[in-house]
Amino acid sequence: MNIHEYQAKALLRSYGAPVSDGRVVLKADEAKSAAGELGGPLWVVKAQIHAGGRGKGKFKEPEAGEKGGVRLAKSVGEAAELAKQMLGRTLVTHQTGPAGKQVNRIYIEEGSDISRELYLALLVDRGTSRISFVVSTEGGMDIEEVAAHTPEKIVSFSVDPASGLSDFHGRRVAFALGLEGAQVKQCVALVKNLYRAFVEKDMEMLEINPLIVMTDGNLKVLDAKVGFDNNALYRQPDVMALRDETEEDPKELAASKFDLNYIALDGEIGCMVNGAGLAMATMDIIKLYGAEPANFLDVGGGATKEKVTEAFKIITSDPNVKGILVNIFGGIMRCDIIAEGILAAVKEVGLQVPLVVRLEGTNVEKGKEIIANSGLNVIAGDNLSDAAQKIVKAVKG
Repeated sequence: MNIHEYQAKALLRSYGAPVSDGRVVLKADEAKSAAGELGGPLWVVKAQIHAGGRGKGKFKEPEAGEKGGVRLAKSVGEAAELAKQMLGRTLVTHQTGPAGKQVNRIYIEEGSDISRELYLALLVDRGTSRISFVVSTEGGMDIEEVAAHTPEKIVSFSVDPASGLSDFHGRRVAFALGLEGAQVKQCVALVKNLYRAFVEKDMEMLEINPLIVMTDGNLKVLDAKVGFDNNALYRQPDVMALRDETEEDPKELAASKFDLNYIALDGEIGCMVNGAGLAMATMDIIKLYGAEPANFLDVGGGATKEKVTEAFKIITSDPNVKGILVNIFGGIMRCDIIAEGILAAVKEVGLQVPLVVRLEGTNVEKGKEIIANSGLNVIAGDNLSDAAQKIVKAVKG
């Protein structure tokens, strides 16, 4: 789960991180009073969406101007006007895709005198199963570009959970960022606070880009992006309260309410599979035979008829889906339950595209019999390869 920049900064402020004072604006008529509460003489007006690259992004509507989603203002009136221009408009960045995202919130914060821009991030390194720091002197840029062209400017290291974080780690970050004097002490304190927030709030990623050195020599968190481990949200009610469902894919949101593991993709063949490994294999074999999967969908090992029905409805709600492949290996999951769920879903939402079903495992003959006697135009797959070829052929015509 992701949160907005202003929410991330409020969270980090509660852990002692140095952040700018700011106000969130939800309605255009609130912009002037919000800006007026900040001292100036410079204001920064930021569109709040769950995507990076806002400063370089462009709005679809000409009324929003050509300056991107992060703009500077030199008066309260100008800040309010910029906020009004951006609210309700669609911002397109390299992370949103061509569809863009509607800006429903604006963050107005006080300006900062910047001397240097740095990069600092914490994430879960799956290779070591540890929390890792990633730091670079090249802040304010796309870290992917830095990694591709000047990888020597990126320093990364992990923290051993047995010994935990120490001042040494903070000094290592400070050294990598070229900090000196009092800045080193500030960096050590910041690293401690960020690490504590990361662990206590079950984050999976915390990115500060940029972390700035101001002209007075002090450090400040100028931008923050935070993502949380969805599997730990049950113990983070304060984090759950920050969730903005308007920023999430409606299909993924619906899937989460039924405990379905669903990720929307750009292809044309919808997939319903039980088990993450089998789902990945199903997606791979669809690509092997010349098509693209429209989603990753794992209904889990113990799915009920109702969950299968909801999964099917989510798949069919995607207008890009031109065919559906159901691939079930029944261990814990019974094939007859899958068959009944498919029939219930088809009766409720209809079947407008080709459907290939491959069943194997517990109660497989009963499951096949249920589908065969349903009267539906369902194509049976003898095995995974056969099923994939049949759905690709049906979609490609």
